[in-house]
Amino acid sequence: MIHDSVISCVGSTPLVKLDRCFPEAHAEVIAKLEMLNPGGSMKDRPARFIVEQGLRDGSLLPGTRLIESTSGNLGIALAMAASLHGLSFTAVVDPKTSPTNLRLLELYGADVEMVTEPDDAGGYLHTRVRRAPELATSTPNAVLVNQYANELNWRSYHETTGQEILEAVDGPIDYLVAAVSTTGSIQGVARRLRHEHPDLEVVAVDAVGSVVFGAEPAPRHLPGFGASRVPEILRRAEINEVLHVGDAESAAGCRRLLATEKIFAGGSSGAVVAGIERLVSRLERQARIVTLLPDRGERYLDLVYDDDWVATLPDPWQEPTEAVRS
Repeated sequence: MIHDSVISCVGSTPLVKLDRCFPEAHAEVIAKLEMLNPGGSMKDRPARFIVEQGLRDGSLLPGTRLIESTSGNLGIALAMAASLHGLSFTAVVDPKTSPTNLRLLELYGADVEMVTEPDDAGGYLHTRVRRAPELATSTPNAVLVNQYANELNWRSYHETTGQEILEAVDGPIDYLVAAVSTTGSIQGVARRLRHEHPDLEVVAVDAVGSVVFGAEPAPRHLPGFGASRVPEILRRAEINEVLHVGDAESAAGCRRLLATEKIFAGGSSGAVVAGIERLVSRLERQARIVTLLPDRGERYLDLVYDDDWVATLPDPWQEPTEAVRS
């Protein structure tokens, strides 16, 4: 097949068994390699879906400017999708946005506005989220994406990722384990899988310090994992269990995945590995676990793959690790 553009290459990412990382006989772990999307992350999916759906229904027109608060992956994906469809894009970022992501946004053609005022939680998310609609209101022909409240976010994963998993995996799927920020990916995939597997257990892996599921806020250092606000699209009753994973555990998970499977993945993938470790350790029956590895490791070379950075993190055994079940 010859594609018309790189944006049409989004999706159809492979699945791979993680038998080396999880050799336990009673658990089969299957991972969808979302880092192999052309923009380097699963966020290519909602970016493409939001842009193409908007152009189909007329809510977006040629020349429209998209505006979104983003720490990296969605911004990169939106910059790619917008430009290829004749739109423009402004990313609202903050001082914690990595130099690599800022450079990628620039190379993909995004305009960047950086907020510098910390919010009440000690980060910048609330400041970014306030600034994005202000900018959309004051900019002619602009549309706010608002990934935390946009129903097209979860729908993109329901119609693509979830369907691809069902087509590739024969037989039962007992667990879906996935990292969260906006909750679009975990909810979209879970809703599609539950059409065929109604007894599916959905395990959300959230960051220590994230408030998505009601935990106390605390400093977090990995971009795109956890959040300091509760997404409007979240339906808590659809999540069976929440595991909170700290930055040091995420780094260890990344390194375990690279050492065992030679999969070079980003910080939230390491958190997923840590979460699956806990799940597998207490399973009392044979189970098949499906997970998503959201992005590539290159964007985390100065984070989870940097020994000096990891040495600055709190002792993982001092971080909260409790599970919260619905």
